[in-house]
Amino acid sequence: MFKFLKDKIKETISKISKKVEEEPKVEDIIEESQKEEKKKPQKREPKKETKKQEKKPKQKKEKIKKPQKEEVIEESHQEETIEEETISKKEEKPKKGFFSKLKEKISKKEEIEEKLEEVQDDTKIKKIEEDTREEFKEEILEEPKEKKGFFGIIKEKVTTTKISEDKFNELFEDLEVALLENNVAFEVVDKIKEDLKKDILEKPIKRGEVEATIISSLKESIEDLFLTPKIDLLKNIEEKKPYIICFIGINGSGKTTSIARLAHLLQKNKKSVVLAASDTFRAAAIQQLKEWGSKLNVKVIAHDYGSDPAAVSFDAIEYAKAHNIDVVLIDTAGRLHSNKNLMGEMQKIIRVAKPDLKIFIGEAITGNDCTEQAQQFKNEIGIDGIILTKADVDEKGGTIVSVSHVTHRPIMYLGVGQELDDLEEFNKDKIMKNLGL
Repeated sequence: MFKFLKDKIKETISKISKKVEEEPKVEDIIEESQKEEKKKPQKREPKKETKKQEKKPKQKKEKIKKPQKEEVIEESHQEETIEEETISKKEEKPKKGFFSKLKEKISKKEEIEEKLEEVQDDTKIKKIEEDTREEFKEEILEEPKEKKGFFGIIKEKVTTTKISEDKFNELFEDLEVALLENNVAFEVVDKIKEDLKKDILEKPIKRGEVEATIISSLKESIEDLFLTPKIDLLKNIEEKKPYIICFIGINGSGKTTSIARLAHLLQKNKKSVVLAASDTFRAAAIQQLKEWGSKLNVKVIAHDYGSDPAAVSFDAIEYAKAHNIDVVLIDTAGRLHSNKNLMGEMQKIIRVAKPDLKIFIGEAITGNDCTEQAQQFKNEIGIDGIILTKADVDEKGGTIVSVSHVTHRPIMYLGVGQELDDLEEFNKDKIMKNLGL
């Protein structure tokens, strides 16, 4: 089971990790670090000084060029002295240090405290005090962030790696192809992509741990595909009598065999069963179900070929009520999900029988076709659970990974052989193990 998908995932992840972990040249790291340093904003103080120095000679030149009258010269001198005084005043203003800021804040706090004494409302007092504390925390007591030096940046780049969005999209193409080749649905591929993005995109990953990080993220993403609540069939049967189960799916998917296997499972759990041969359309369908009934020593309710399938299911339910039987299993004709007339007949069976559980039967080896069929039956009739047949010969495994997520319905059982006992309860952990995750 899952041989192709398992090998393909392993091979693809190995290729991706090798590409990501290729060590860049030291020259490239230094060049990149220097670019980052250049991007940092420069200090403004030297720019201000150069501007002041440039302004003074310009003003003097302008005044020297136009000394026509003594009054004008005197006025210009007065203007120059005023300008120099204003500039010197600006220059003389000292920069506020930590303690000066602290002093200002303390004086502000004292003013606030004086106002607080005049305020009688307790709620206002608390609010003002909280605002003052927050102001002190943010502006004064805030610790400076540690800056990484040039060599610190180089060390970080050598020991760790980051995957950019462009690089991620490029690398994910290989994994996407591998998943699609193994019948994983598009919706599931998109989900896996988004999950991987959250876990590895633009995050520092230690070199040598890229493969492990990707596998861990992929494991979590696929496990999430099976989070649909399970159906406890035996518990549900205890709560209602008779408990009615209807089986739907296309021809050849293994409905009749799955019905016989489930009847055998219920018998082993000491539950009585009756079968309804409501597939009155397919040749030999009634005879096939009767043969299984004979092997299991189970009553089969059947009419002639071409008769109303809804009437057969009704009679089977009445028989179960009369004979105190626990479960009614209804076989139906294989309907193509695209055939509206046959789907209408199926809907009539559902209206008459009013089943407690509708189970879709699909072949695991048919891949995306099976997933699409399940979705169509869910939309037209409604399904509650899924049984996938021929899971033991499904080397790709895409259907098992996809169908539950797409339909939001749980996989109940897997058909894994040719015998009556070969109906295996779905186990998520076993699936993950078979996938190598």
